[in-house]
Amino acid sequence: MENMRVAQVTTPHGPIEIADRPIPDPGPGKVRVKVAACGICHSDVITKESLFPGIAYPRIPGHEVTGVVDALGEGVTNWTKGQRVGIGWAGGHCTICHPCRRGDFAACQNLQIPGIVYDGGYSEYMITSAQGLAAIPDALNFAEAAPLLCAGITTFNALRHSGAKPGDLVAVQGLGGLGHLGIQYANKMGFETAAIGRGEDKKDFATKLGAHHYIDTNAQNPAEALQKLGGAKTILATAPDSKSMTPLVAGLGVDGTLMVVGVGPDNIEVSPVQIVMARRSVRGWPSGTATDSEDAMRLAALSGIRPMIETFPLSQAAAAYDRMISGKARFRVVIKM
Repeated sequence: MENMRVAQVTTPHGPIEIADRPIPDPGPGKVRVKVAACGICHSDVITKESLFPGIAYPRIPGHEVTGVVDALGEGVTNWTKGQRVGIGWAGGHCTICHPCRRGDFAACQNLQIPGIVYDGGYSEYMITSAQGLAAIPDALNFAEAAPLLCAGITTFNALRHSGAKPGDLVAVQGLGGLGHLGIQYANKMGFETAAIGRGEDKKDFATKLGAHHYIDTNAQNPAEALQKLGGAKTILATAPDSKSMTPLVAGLGVDGTLMVVGVGPDNIEVSPVQIVMARRSVRGWPSGTATDSEDAMRLAALSGIRPMIETFPLSQAAAAYDRMISGKARFRVVIKM
């Protein structure tokens, strides 16, 4: 076996370090991917800080992985060596739990999450289930496709399952890593798009992303502004700030939905009157399957949706992670091999 250079978590609370490991061989139903790029997601903190029980260490983080199929395990017939693929949050499912038996693989009770359940993409090579592979369109390069496998699919999937139809008013709260993609997807999906942010200085940027309206929460009440526009059918809440989500409920129209994808530590407070009288709802959306990732990437390739990224080499994986966790990264951070 040759050696590969990887970034790994050496202890549950220790730093991410670079170390040599042997290149693994894929077992039955598995594939080996030669990694080209891997996005760094805030959820990587789960591995870094041991926030899920039972994580086996050392563990390599990363669930926004792009690359090419390098080797096929026994029984894998639907992928070919050299094919461009991505691996997102849903890296495999058990097929036997209740959600899986109903075909809801993204809700698998034994979901195989790359970088948490098994080694992820902060690495030159990784082994993954063939179930978790998504084909990458030729129009997308590896670095720009990587964030679409988490931030992209999450915003895209939440919007298309929100109940909003083309022409409806859809608001996107936050202009960060999730929000800047959510605004683009909302525009390209045919929604009247309102961006909600802090500061008038973000208006031009939101407009360039595709927002038809910009609501500055420093200058106006966002709920009142949305009601003046007729009330939102959907508000996509992307910023991990529960307190800023609470007042948005009043900005929903009849049968409107607050679709939450940004996960903060505090509670969202909603009164019964707010949701009963106008039949409003509050929902969450986690991510999606590999085929959902393909849908999200296909729309991006067709319509010009692209993430804004900062890139780091694999040798600077720790610095890239620190850049993300510090909040200094304006949008998405991607490791390139």
